[in-house]
Amino acid sequence: MSKSSSTITNMSMNDAIAADQQDPLAAKRLTFKMPENVIYLDGNSLGPLPIKAQERAREVVEHQWGNDLITSWNKHSWIDLPEQTGDKIARLIGASEGEVICCDSISVNLFKLLAIALQMNRGRTEILSQNDNFPTDLYITQGLNALVGENRCELQTVPADEILDAMSENTAVLMLTQVNFRSGHCHDIKRVTEHAQAKGIIVIWDLAHSTGVMPLEMNNWGVDFAVGCGYKFLNGGPGAPAFVFAAKKYHQHLSQPLSGWMGHKAPFEFSPDYEADPSIKQFLCGTPPIISMSVLDAALDSFMDVEVSELRTKALALADFFHAQLEARALTSDLNRQTPQPHALRGAQLSYSHPQAYEICQALIAADVIADFRAPDIIRFGFSPLFLSFEDMYVAVQRLADIMQAKAYKEPKFQTRSKVT
Repeated sequence: MSKSSSTITNMSMNDAIAADQQDPLAAKRLTFKMPENVIYLDGNSLGPLPIKAQERAREVVEHQWGNDLITSWNKHSWIDLPEQTGDKIARLIGASEGEVICCDSISVNLFKLLAIALQMNRGRTEILSQNDNFPTDLYITQGLNALVGENRCELQTVPADEILDAMSENTAVLMLTQVNFRSGHCHDIKRVTEHAQAKGIIVIWDLAHSTGVMPLEMNNWGVDFAVGCGYKFLNGGPGAPAFVFAAKKYHQHLSQPLSGWMGHKAPFEFSPDYEADPSIKQFLCGTPPIISMSVLDAALDSFMDVEVSELRTKALALADFFHAQLEARALTSDLNRQTPQPHALRGAQLSYSHPQAYEICQALIAADVIADFRAPDIIRFGFSPLFLSFEDMYVAVQRLADIMQAKAYKEPKFQTRSKVT
């Protein structure tokens, strides 16, 4: 997986198969339930089903809930599941045990963190982000602004390359997503965090497109807070719970606004007055979604015997091979690459623009190559290293080339847009 780009360009199907035979992660493919003949390049949007997760779902529904009923909160440690799952995620993002909790969604968790950060930085009112951040991150900020007013919270957005210069004495919070969902461009977390903190700014990172495929070092990089989701590269299933990271140094000084009973230091004393748990558990709100969280917990076992650096190496190699095959078939004259070339500047995806990107994506899906479309004109390919192979890359590009050459995407059946694109 360290071949030069010229060697990769000239790789044949036999070469791809040989690369797979040398892949130390190849056996991981067998741990997923994958449809036959389908090449799945959308794990950056929804990961496929791990067999262990399927088995856990059946166990939780049929045995734990089905037979043991409410006793499962103690008998099967349901009550500890948010922390247990959080600690597994902590290993993947360079955090310590007790610094990550699994709960709610990214949107809800961002609301908690933004409110906390504004309280920590009283006297400052600005939340700074980039103008093409994932929309939900911006929407949550707009909602907080509507709740507390502009004298307490105002959103300022700028292009990614203007972030550092846009920080001011009024900036309370910097909220950024490490990997841009459209382009795949990647921020340098350490550099940006240090620059912001030197100006007294609290930093919140969205790791939705990073966790599980990129080496992350929350503690070593001095990150204040972060959020991430469980259903993309972590393969936790549709709508899987998200997670919160909070550096341990802050735990005693937080005031989490969604003060639900599970965040209470003694929830089963049923006190009428709220008193936050002093640990990461204070980020809990309502009762945890045990079935979906159990599925995510089992899915995370896929990562326990691999290093994130191995995942990063393979993801980049798959993406480089994919793009080289596009170039070899002269497809890059029609598909305009939006993702940076340098490895340090991108995540585990490649994005290409085309005026008929949606239709091309639908034609690919019909050819059993599943990618996704992002408005207005982006086809996005994700490179999940646990279940994809170099042979998959070769075949996927071959099918794409056939579609482009025949202009099959112009067929009427590919023109109608579904609710989910």
